[in-house]
Amino acid sequence: MTDWILAQLPLYGVWLVGLATFLSCLALPIPSSLTMIAAGAFVGSGDLALAPVAGAAFVGALLGDQLGYWVGRRAAHLLPAPGTKRAGLVAAALDSLAKNGAVAVFLTRWLFSALGPWVNLAAGASGYGPLRFTLADIAGEAVWVAVYVGLGITFGANLQAAADLAGNALGLMATGVVALLLGLWLIRALRRPATGD
Repeated sequence: MTDWILAQLPLYGVWLVGLATFLSCLALPIPSSLTMIAAGAFVGSGDLALAPVAGAAFVGALLGDQLGYWVGRRAAHLLPAPGTKRAGLVAAALDSLAKNGAVAVFLTRWLFSALGPWVNLAAGASGYGPLRFTLADIAGEAVWVAVYVGLGITFGANLQAAADLAGNALGLMATGVVALLLGLWLIRALRRPATGD
């Protein structure tokens, strides 16, 4: 599928970029990051213009995220009933989203993007505010589009190098964020008063 999408990019340009980001935000296995890198390469070579490419990627991603969020809002009644065993896990996840929602939405747009579609659904189902969701979504998608289109412009001659660099850099950042969160959790756990027998 990746080869087919990349072959269609010169023909359909910004429309394909927008469609790829839209569908990937709905959890469909579309290589949207690689599509944006390739579109950035076309921008770098002068075959496509930056503003339409970035705009299409950004708008497609926002529309996909918003659709996922509103599907979650409509599907909230499918959550387990309060007081059941499964409701405890769901309640904990929704509580975490309520406390750290903006950070979760922002980071799952670009750093942990595979989780993005599921965070969209969870945010909608939990009743997370649409304005807060949208603001965090806009900020996160702006980073995602800027990074990937920028990589394509910078490394347009070697798409594989750009894709590898993106994967390695994001993997390193994700590892750093996880290590930081675990460190904060450990410090918090050590500061709690011991409840001895």
